[in-house]
Amino acid sequence: MTLIAAASVSAALMAAGCGYSREGLYPANVSTVAVDGFTNHCFYQGVEIALTEALIKEIELRTPYKVTARSRADSVITGEILQIRQEPRSRRRTGGLVQDVEYRIVVSFEWKDIRSGKIIRQRVGMMVSAGFLPANEVGETLIRGQNQAVQRVSGRIVSIMKADM
Repeated sequence: MTLIAAASVSAALMAAGCGYSREGLYPANVSTVAVDGFTNHCFYQGVEIALTEALIKEIELRTPYKVTARSRADSVITGEILQIRQEPRSRRRTGGLVQDVEYRIVVSFEWKDIRSGKIIRQRVGMMVSAGFLPANEVGETLIRGQNQAVQRVSGRIVSIMKADM
């Protein structure tokens, strides 16, 4: 057996044994996505804009899909922010100043094929959190926690967009 043939057989056996598939990670029947602005039912305003923008960037960066206007899209993602909470995780022993805060966002979203009306992916009540340190030495702001949580939500949505394995 030649060296090239042996390498080909070896590569084929490794690919078959590792669960390798030639199919893509994302549904192939969709090529464009519209992202409707998320709605926000919470006191913290502006988070819906940041989340919509972050999701568009994540889709463009990590998926084969092109984000476009709804009138030209194959599919659409709609969503809503159901809850935003801040909760202290730790306090200083002296004085009780909050040292670590958890910023939690709960969202629901739906990714739908516009042509057929079929729901491709959907999650209800998906919770994502991030922490920030408002204590004087570090001085991180609420915006830092919000931005981290928004990035995590958009990343999680894009991960959910992958084809069922």
